[in-house]
Amino acid sequence: MTSLPPSTGRAAATPTAPTETSDAILEQMETLHPEVIDLTLDRVLRLLAELGNPQDRLQGVIHVAGTNGKGSVIAYLKAILEAAGKRVHVFTSPHLVRFHERITLSGAHGADHISEEDLCRYLRLTEKANAGEPITFFEITTAAAFMAFADDPADYVLLETGLGGRLDATNVVTQPALTIITSVSRDHERFLGTTLSDIAGEKAGILKPGVPCIVARQAPEAYQSIQARARELGAALIDQGQAWDAFEQQSRLVFQTDNSLLDLPLPRLVGRHQIDNAGVALAAAGALDDADIDETALARGLKTARWPARLQQLTHPALQQHVAIGSEIWLDGGHNESAAEALARAMAEMEERVPRPLHLICGMMTGKDASRFFEHFAGLSKWAATVTVSGKDKAFGADELAEIARSNGLDAHAQQDVVAALRASAGVSDEPARILICGSLYLAGEILGAMQNESPGA
Repeated sequence: MTSLPPSTGRAAATPTAPTETSDAILEQMETLHPEVIDLTLDRVLRLLAELGNPQDRLQGVIHVAGTNGKGSVIAYLKAILEAAGKRVHVFTSPHLVRFHERITLSGAHGADHISEEDLCRYLRLTEKANAGEPITFFEITTAAAFMAFADDPADYVLLETGLGGRLDATNVVTQPALTIITSVSRDHERFLGTTLSDIAGEKAGILKPGVPCIVARQAPEAYQSIQARARELGAALIDQGQAWDAFEQQSRLVFQTDNSLLDLPLPRLVGRHQIDNAGVALAAAGALDDADIDETALARGLKTARWPARLQQLTHPALQQHVAIGSEIWLDGGHNESAAEALARAMAEMEERVPRPLHLICGMMTGKDASRFFEHFAGLSKWAATVTVSGKDKAFGADELAEIARSNGLDAHAQQDVVAALRASAGVSDEPARILICGSLYLAGEILGAMQNESPGA
């Protein structure tokens, strides 16, 4: 995204002695292994042993795997648990703007991202314990998160897998309170397998003997793989469509089990797919059998959950100044076929309620199936712009991405950056548009970072 002129008038800062930053430590950690992804548990288990196995001191761990919806489910569950008065730590990835977002600690004044001071301290502890041995960035930073959580016990720890499940660095907690598998679809096929059954099998690697697992609605091929693993381990499946279900009725969320029916407010996050995500969180909250989690906490959690870049409406003047008056700008980090399907459905539902031409602004990484992504918007998007995600070597060039979009029936045009794309959108027609920026969490982070740092109205 093109930077806008920063605000002026700040007094010059007094020079101080340089201090070590987390960014510098993290940059060094990226050099500890030649590959970004190298799935195995050997290295992280070695490091955790050196650190005294902090993962074994965590209580109330809820381990979440799946292709889509992991972050949203965690956001709902965090909000529900906090509404019930619980202390909750959270580990998610990737981050959008700053690494600190990955590690959320519950304190006396509520939950917040880890401080710069604490992050530097735990990164240095893990770096020292690792002693220069090969280890991936995700593995060593996961170990740092476990250290932070173990040093400040909470009631629950919400733990999101980075990729897959079976060999993911988070899959070292032997006795979680609960596991969750959200919707499974094709993604990361190079690492997880080329069939839905293979991918689901990798996700099911987080199942543990005797530990119940909440399972979102799945394609039959995926469910069979999860079910087979559960039978091997003796892990009970609490699955959508059988043990529970969630649906919208008269602008309310209805959550139903064999012996109960809850009438709750619709979730804060936008889109029909969020009904299912909220349902997964509600099922998980019920499975915890915690007397403090009552219907009031469930309702409050649904209404207060926050998860940036998931159909997030942007109203920042630095963006709105470039588009036609009255236009809506939406941001979503969805980047695979399943996410595209959910986004297209959400856009179609918005069109039914308030008709506006849909303009797509998309940037994607080359490891994603752009063709399958775009095909869901054919006939729905009136105009599209493509951009190159800045600072990423493995991003599609805007021209190449535009060609893929055109081959799937979109009126697509390559643009220099998001600001240029917004301006081009305004030139398509004078009527207000509904603009969806999507295709990559990196692109979403770029937008949110620019909104934080740039001066509105410049």
